[in-house]
Amino acid sequence: MNQRTTAERPYLSIGEVLGLLLEEFPDITISKIRFLESQGLIVPERTPSGYRKFYDDDVERLKFILREQRENFLPLRVIKDRLDTPPQGQERPDVVPDEAPPPQPTHPSRRAARADVIVDKTPRRPAPPDPSDSIGRPATYTRAEILDASGLDESEFTELVSFGLVGNLDAKSRRPSDRYDEHDLAVAEVAAGFLRSGVDIRHLKAWKTAAEREAGLLEQRVLPVLRRRTPDARQEANELLDELSDLGGRLRAILVARAIGTLREPRPESR
Repeated sequence: MNQRTTAERPYLSIGEVLGLLLEEFPDITISKIRFLESQGLIVPERTPSGYRKFYDDDVERLKFILREQRENFLPLRVIKDRLDTPPQGQERPDVVPDEAPPPQPTHPSRRAARADVIVDKTPRRPAPPDPSDSIGRPATYTRAEILDASGLDESEFTELVSFGLVGNLDAKSRRPSDRYDEHDLAVAEVAAGFLRSGVDIRHLKAWKTAAEREAGLLEQRVLPVLRRRTPDARQEANELLDELSDLGGRLRAILVARAIGTLREPRPESR
């Protein structure tokens, strides 16, 4: 079944991949896919706004991993070795059989770049969350776990909380929750990076303000679709949010690049 959207984008979302896999692997969950990514077995691309992009080779790799686990009971370390160096006479799961080898490109192709990442044996941190990862899921990280994972100290994390960059109110008590989600962890790690680069946490409030304004604009566009309450309204709204988020991410990157252009060393003119 073709899960591509009406826009015929060349990739699938993590939810669409889940739908493709469920028939053969009824126990698969989005959390399991995210875990395999965190262990370096799959390396999906990301949109500018952070959503995962799964192409056909990503899906084939997932199927290979899940079959090896189910049929051969192999640990992930062994499966990863097989992905990097398949047994003699076997194809890597991200190579299409009977396909003529493509000419060597001037610049590294997406597949070549992905292979480089997969072969890299150095430990890697879990991938940052997809923007939709925390929707409908309970916050499970403790404060100590966030501090340990991000490298922030107590005072730095407290400052993040005070500016509303992490943490939410408990739904019942309406008091600050003592549990944090994947978004909180991702913000804490980014904040630690800013601190290492000499940018104080108080300056990060500007990003939060800009994000809230952008979200408000997207809400105005999407709410009329949701109010139709038709069977496909939710799916249409999700696809519209994906498209608008991508466009917003691209526009933001372009505007920032242009604004800081005078700070960069001019590139030499090509002859």
